[in-house]
Amino acid sequence: MQVLITFPGQGTQRPGMLKDLPADPAVAAVLAEAEEVLQVPAAGMDTPERLQSTVWTQLCLLTSGVAMARCLAAYDARADAVAGLSIGAYAAAVTAGVLSFADALRLVRLRGELMAQAYPAGYGMTAILGLDRNRLAPLVAQVCSPQRPVYLANFNAPTQIVIAGSEAAMAEVSALALAAGAQAAKPVAIHVPSHCPLLDAAAQALQQAMQGVALCAPSLRYFSASKARELRDPRRIADDLALNMATPVRWHETMLLAHANGARLVVEAPPGDVLTRLAQPMFADGMPLACDRTRLDSIVALMRRTRASP
Repeated sequence: MQVLITFPGQGTQRPGMLKDLPADPAVAAVLAEAEEVLQVPAAGMDTPERLQSTVWTQLCLLTSGVAMARCLAAYDARADAVAGLSIGAYAAAVTAGVLSFADALRLVRLRGELMAQAYPAGYGMTAILGLDRNRLAPLVAQVCSPQRPVYLANFNAPTQIVIAGSEAAMAEVSALALAAGAQAAKPVAIHVPSHCPLLDAAAQALQQAMQGVALCAPSLRYFSASKARELRDPRRIADDLALNMATPVRWHETMLLAHANGARLVVEAPPGDVLTRLAQPMFADGMPLACDRTRLDSIVALMRRTRASP
């Protein structure tokens, strides 16, 4: 295994992200399918107003990731493995052939609706930079209560951890973290408390909805960022997709696993380059790159060359 495609999560979205995709027939076909399923023109999906909604943010991230992967595959630039952070896992599963894009769109729309309905306001996520888990966990435990819930949510890097919960509780943890030496506490553009027990009920409802979806064994290696391991059974992948909204993200461990399994060229689907920056310290002997920052022909050439090398 040498080529890994990664798919980013919420917080990376931006207005016009679908318009910024390559002008390519494979991309156009994905956008047309999204329009048919969602009954909204592609140009109206990624507006500033719609991206205030977690539902449309997640749908746009799914569409962007699938479109980019299919665009690359159309030029015979194929991956050996996939991994997605949070909502990015759905684009990874579609790219690996586990479920259809149309089914993924319907499931992601329901996912977003369940999350938004559970916590319409007053909750979200905050990135704490500069403290490791051992130093941050006691601060979270000190603040967390049924009235002011807050949890460790995303382990993106050893000293880049995202917390989730009520805005008041996150503000208190942020103040404690800064006093304890954190470099920064930055609210993330996510308006629901993802990857923590607050979404257990929503995750179980989505798991039930998954039961009727047609599944196939993955055609590529599929790395779960919730479990930090490879999954091969399609039903286990479906459960992983459904439950990941209430499960912490172990992204750093997942990238270490991918590297240990031979990944060296790590291609981040758009939008943004967050995952590329996170990958750089672990893939010093390889090449992490973001599609948003690299010419399409250059990405194609690198992927072909890497897969052709012994």
